[in-house]
Amino acid sequence: MSALASPRRRYPEASGPRMTSGRGKRSSPMTWRVGDRVVMALAWIAGVGLCAIAAAIVIYMAYRGIEYLRPSLIFQRPAVSTNQNESGGFLDPLLGTAVLTLIGILVAVPLAVGSALWIAEYGRPTWLARVVESSIEVVAGTPDIVIALFGLAVFQLHLLAPFSFTASGGGVFGKSFLAAGATMSLIALPALFTATREGLQAVPSHMREAAFALGKTRIATIRRVLLPSVRSNIATGITLGISRIIGDTAIVVLLLGETLRLDPQGSLPGLGLLRGTGSTLTSYVYGNSPAGEGAAPQKAYAAAFVLMMFVLGLNLVVDRIGRSSSDALGLASAGGVA
Repeated sequence: MSALASPRRRYPEASGPRMTSGRGKRSSPMTWRVGDRVVMALAWIAGVGLCAIAAAIVIYMAYRGIEYLRPSLIFQRPAVSTNQNESGGFLDPLLGTAVLTLIGILVAVPLAVGSALWIAEYGRPTWLARVVESSIEVVAGTPDIVIALFGLAVFQLHLLAPFSFTASGGGVFGKSFLAAGATMSLIALPALFTATREGLQAVPSHMREAAFALGKTRIATIRRVLLPSVRSNIATGITLGISRIIGDTAIVVLLLGETLRLDPQGSLPGLGLLRGTGSTLTSYVYGNSPAGEGAAPQKAYAAAFVLMMFVLGLNLVVDRIGRSSSDALGLASAGGVA
């Protein structure tokens, strides 16, 4: 009998005793080597520990925030005083956070998405594409305070005087919501670029080939096929960018000023606000914390709780977008961001 007629002799690994041995995917950890069991235990400890830390932060800030948060704090402006413990809320820092976040994201989204599309669909594997990717990595690794100093130096130029606070004598201070928002876009750009690029690279090639077979141009394929396919990735990148923007303090202090109240510059309401100075929730929390000068830690806890609820709400929104996108397109979603 030939070897082809005796599969059991040719493939002995299919026999019963080897399939029921104590090794493999379904094996019990008690049969593992000691080193493997130690690694698994450390992995469990790390995972449970991170969950415990996250839960402790949320529970503690929720407890202290609910204890001190009052509706009047949200709808009242900060008091004109160095001691915030007596009166006033954080309406202006709340509005400043929203304005600064909107400016930063509006600048970062077209730059990041456009760069990711060019890298994924046009640029590879040229030297220029490698330079662009390396430049974005450099920006991602640069400390925020260094980016803030660079932004301050740029917006103090007389050429950019219309975009920042200018003294009556002609001196350009380089501080405004426009200057801070444009600088904030640099710290939001890397996360948005990475999420979009990874989403584009994960799109199956047959989707592009099908669009080309139907006579679609490359730009039409990008608009009608690729961008809808990576909607959840873009949403995840935007959430990461917003989290970086609303959580930054160095750029706020250097490019937005240290005043707690909004201070428009100019007669036009909208443009005057953008060219003016102000504060955000992060600078408000720092200023009223025990480390600051406001001497109002209860307001700092309340503002921090509002900030945390905003970030958690963003996670729920992006998770919803990711799930709906994956259900509609049959692709794996990127999920939320903690």
